Amino acid sequence: MSTSHKQLNKVTLGGLIVTLGIIYGDIGTSPLYVMKAIMGDQPIQDDVVLGALSCIFWTLTLQTTFKYVILTLQADNKGEGGIFSLYTLVKRLKKKGLIVPAIIGGSALLADGIITPPISVSSAIEGLKIYRPELNTVPIVISILFVLFFIQRFGSKFVGKFFGPMMLLWFGMLGVLGLIPMLSNLCVIKALNPYYAIHLLSIHHEGFYVLGFVFLCTTGAEALYSDMGHCGRGNIRISWGFVKSMLVLNYFGQGVYLMEHHGKTLMELSGTPGNQGNPFYLLMPDWFLPFGIAIATSAAVIASQALISGSFTLISEAMRLNFWPKVSVKFPTDLRGQIYIPSINWLLFLGCVFIVLHFKESGNMEAAYGLAIVMCMIMTTILLGYYMVMKRYNPAAIVGIILVYFAIEFSFLIANISKFSHGGYVSLIIAGLLAIIMTVWHTAKKIRSEYTEFTKIDNYKNVLSELSHDTSIPKYATHLVYMTNANLGDEIESKIIYSILQKRPKRADIYWFVHVNVVDEPYRMDYRVREIMKDDVIRVDFYLGFRVAPRINLMFKKVVQDMVKRGEVDITSRYESLNRNNVIGDFKFVIIEKFLSYENEIPWYERIILDIYFILKKVSLSEGRAFGLDSSSIKVEKFPIVIHPPEDLTLTRVENNQQQSYEKDL
Repeated sequence: MSTSHKQLNKVTLGGLIVTLGIIYGDIGTSPLYVMKAIMGDQPIQDDVVLGALSCIFWTLTLQTTFKYVILTLQADNKGEGGIFSLYTLVKRLKKKGLIVPAIIGGSALLADGIITPPISVSSAIEGLKIYRPELNTVPIVISILFVLFFIQRFGSKFVGKFFGPMMLLWFGMLGVLGLIPMLSNLCVIKALNPYYAIHLLSIHHEGFYVLGFVFLCTTGAEALYSDMGHCGRGNIRISWGFVKSMLVLNYFGQGVYLMEHHGKTLMELSGTPGNQGNPFYLLMPDWFLPFGIAIATSAAVIASQALISGSFTLISEAMRLNFWPKVSVKFPTDLRGQIYIPSINWLLFLGCVFIVLHFKESGNMEAAYGLAIVMCMIMTTILLGYYMVMKRYNPAAIVGIILVYFAIEFSFLIANISKFSHGGYVSLIIAGLLAIIMTVWHTAKKIRSEYTEFTKIDNYKNVLSELSHDTSIPKYATHLVYMTNANLGDEIESKIIYSILQKRPKRADIYWFVHVNVVDEPYRMDYRVREIMKDDVIRVDFYLGFRVAPRINLMFKKVVQDMVKRGEVDITSRYESLNRNNVIGDFKFVIIEKFLSYENEIPWYERIILDIYFILKKVSLSEGRAFGLDSSSIKVEKFPIVIHPPEDLTLTRVENNQQQSYEKDL
């Protein structure tokens, strides 16, 4: 285990407070809407309240505590978590089809990132309707979301210092608000009996489908795993004990309040016609309401921030794993792993605005919420099963755990499917579009790599050396650098040789071939140098983690500087006058971009995939910008991809003595 990994897993008071701010935003704001959704517009019944509390308690215990906090957090990749990190761990098993749950789970998690900010902020802001029932909260919610997404470009380093203490205040408020009514009425303790959870399914007006609302209490569980790299396993496990206690206290406090108003509806309890009361706000004394709304809004913003940051990390990982088109990545602060992706930021914002305008109120958004994230949880369970096989867990334990969680999560899925026509289709459409993009991009990359021709560089090292010293050819650059996809150190693409020798002979003092390997360790940054031909041909292989941005321009300069210090290479110009004055030669990067040739006979489905791929490629970053190269030193050359050239093309040569007869016929 690395020193940084050990340090991350070290439990400290500061680490626990930071964990509150980063990890628990989504699951921590669930008391704003869960009990309200379960009770609906029906008269309050004691057994329904007890059943709801029992379902919530056992869902938090089985789904969040046991599956994620105890079991899934064990599956860390050098301290990093999340479904893509889990995928990189289990893909070593080389089992076919593992990519399917990874893509579905990643897409569903991104879709959740579009729905969570609107429902969290809307639920908090709707507390203002207690004062003004006719208030239109849509403009306020959109304004808050705009500010939230606008400040992403500056990074959350400064704001992050505020998150932890703010969430500590939030959870403290949850606990106190729930504990006060419980001091005078402990009847809700009966809800710890799982009988009431089972009984709820037969007495609730939604029947079995009430589980779709119960599930909302654990939707943030996936974030516990996804953000493990920011806080460490130990800090998450210990802080979860506090968080769960405060959540349960608040839910049970809401239950006491509701049971004390047996027979009434939330509409009646609100005191204002047309406005459904929220048990969360009804718990508060009137004098505390303004403070409660302000704290709830802050917590909702923090919940949104966590999912936005998580979406950036997810897309960054997807790009490294060839699941997503290359997009611009910014580094707003010096914190490890903190990134900002402008295109994703504003796509998320537009998605959030659409959700707010389409559903208008948090009660309507509940229908779209949960369907995508339960699919992500099922995919995590599948990959977790393979992880336990890889780690040689007891086979009986593996089968038992997987069957239990399949039963739980498929029950939640079936219950959530009932929401499809009421808004759930929105989250599935979003997740589906994201999954299509990931599938097309990964499949097209695979098709391209299968048909890329490679050649042994040893076959050409002598001719490259001779070309380097052939003064009859004008010098193209002092140092000519090609980015190569060849994984084997003794190979390069045939197109590169064609570019150097035939397209236009390119004479250079030194030919460099640079290859980037994306490795399973998240933050690895190593390189290897191979001198193929002394002072003429050099290959550099970078080994970068899937969470490391390939800033090749800076990395390559560092490699060259290191080689100069070691006396392994002389980068001064070989022109006599410049060499005498120690002038460093220029570096020219050549990027080979490919396009689909019309001279192909390929299956129709491959044609469709490649056509979509090249459309996506037009709106994605160029190869040069994706590798972080200086645009002033890049030459882009385009080559056609000829995968299956037509084989049945028949041409007949016309001899000269036949030409006249053909001309007469014309």
